[in-house]
Amino acid sequence: MYPSRLNACRLRCSACSIPVCLVLGVVCAILTSQATGQATKSLSAASPAASIQGIVRDSQGRTVAGAAVSLTTQSDVPPQTARTDAGGAYRFVALRRAEYTVHATVDKIEASVGPFTLQESETKTVDLVLPLTKIAAASAASAPEFYDEPQFTVAGVTDTTNLGGHGSDTVVRTRDALTKSVTSLSKTETGGTPKAPSSAEKIYRETLESDSSNFEANHSLGKLLLADGRSKDALPFLERASRLRPSDYDSAFELAVAQSDSGQLERANAGVKALLARRDLAELHHLLGDIAEKQNDPLVAVKEYERAAQQNPSEGNLFDWGAELLMHHAAEPAIEVFTKGHRLFPRSGRMLVGLGVGWYARGSYDQAAARLCEASDLNPADPNPYLFLGKIISVERAQPEGVGQRLQRFARLNPQNAWANYYYGLSLWKQRLGPQDAIVTRAEPLLNKAAELDPQLGLAYLQLGIIHWDRQEFSEATSFYKKAIAANPQLEEAHYRLAQAYKRAGDDSKAQQELHIYDQISKQKAEQIERERREVRQFVYTLRDRISAPPEQEKH
Repeated sequence: MYPSRLNACRLRCSACSIPVCLVLGVVCAILTSQATGQATKSLSAASPAASIQGIVRDSQGRTVAGAAVSLTTQSDVPPQTARTDAGGAYRFVALRRAEYTVHATVDKIEASVGPFTLQESETKTVDLVLPLTKIAAASAASAPEFYDEPQFTVAGVTDTTNLGGHGSDTVVRTRDALTKSVTSLSKTETGGTPKAPSSAEKIYRETLESDSSNFEANHSLGKLLLADGRSKDALPFLERASRLRPSDYDSAFELAVAQSDSGQLERANAGVKALLARRDLAELHHLLGDIAEKQNDPLVAVKEYERAAQQNPSEGNLFDWGAELLMHHAAEPAIEVFTKGHRLFPRSGRMLVGLGVGWYARGSYDQAAARLCEASDLNPADPNPYLFLGKIISVERAQPEGVGQRLQRFARLNPQNAWANYYYGLSLWKQRLGPQDAIVTRAEPLLNKAAELDPQLGLAYLQLGIIHWDRQEFSEATSFYKKAIAANPQLEEAHYRLAQAYKRAGDDSKAQQELHIYDQISKQKAEQIERERREVRQFVYTLRDRISAPPEQEKH
């Protein structure tokens, strides 16, 4: 879970030839939405349309949501106004050629750019930067106005054995997998195949060959490598930069991020706490939460994410707090956080996904499906809401209204995606009235295509085997069950069904062998569930005590 500040840093570094796929995949698809500031009045309907757009940030590069932005000109036309969206973006359209000034305000903190001349048909980008220290102080002072601290009840975090109305271990495992998957929506992909050095990287390295004590070159190269996901490579340069200029906040913060990413958790933790002694900032508490999660200390992690969200109730901070609670089965508090986040950031698809998974963890299938459908409608191109819907319908008998249509859209938009074909085919099959229902003939080609696109997708073979078994085409069913096991030997249901097929064919020896494998896999998964339940029980009991304790009894 990277701080939003680092993501903003990645955007700024794009001018230095940093590969944009990392930035676009993580920042644009998850953390920003399309600029939606509205102009109240066109200055001249007859003139060719021009526009002004931009992003409002603080001096640390973090985007500022909800900032009031005004556009003024020297004519008598009244100012136009807009509010920045969740990604800090604003836009004014249908403008004519004139001199303009853009003004941004948050809690009496102001910044202006202009006057400047806008040409006809020109699209001009004007970014504004608000003073960091003033914003932090204003946010802390005014947080109660737009951040209501959720009132968690003891009952909401103590029921660790309630499966939310679900009965089978398969459903329990699916629920757990979904909650863990939510946290991946806030993580940045790092590492992987090393990328070719950019021109900026070459320049920095050449500079350091002649002057290894150049602070700017060390800092810039370390920051570039960090933004590129090469944390270990960034470490020596950021370490040297921090030694050269110990008072520099940015290099010290980026060093702590690199240490955290590289597994040097104790050093990262010490570095962040040293920075906190100088500045009590939300991004530092967020990074402490990341470190604590990696150290398997969920109580500290949730406390730090909570502190970050209280100081700066941004979309990222609220989401990460809710995801941490959800991952450790504190479903009701997570729902409260995601509900608050959705109210503040209604265009955040992942906030709706978190809310949907939270409701599913509490046993409300219909509520979960409704929220996930909403998320898919916000951004139909985002595969995540569909994948969560598919995981849920794979273990539930009923299918709420609207789910099938969304999965159909998923397959239509992604015809070469194996999961899109599989989940839509499964959705159709679950609507069947019998083995000869015409809808099955629509599902079967989709499942075949899914298996062709991904030969390792054992679930597709398993479902095809089930279809043939229902038709009493036992030989074909047996063949598909074997293919499912070959693709995924841990697919326990395939072993069980293959055992039934062998038993029907009179081969009791092979049937017993498959049942034995099925029992082993089921036992291993049951033991894993029990281990996780014990860990979760300890987490929620301690969380209950922390929430219930008077302030003077809490340890800081």
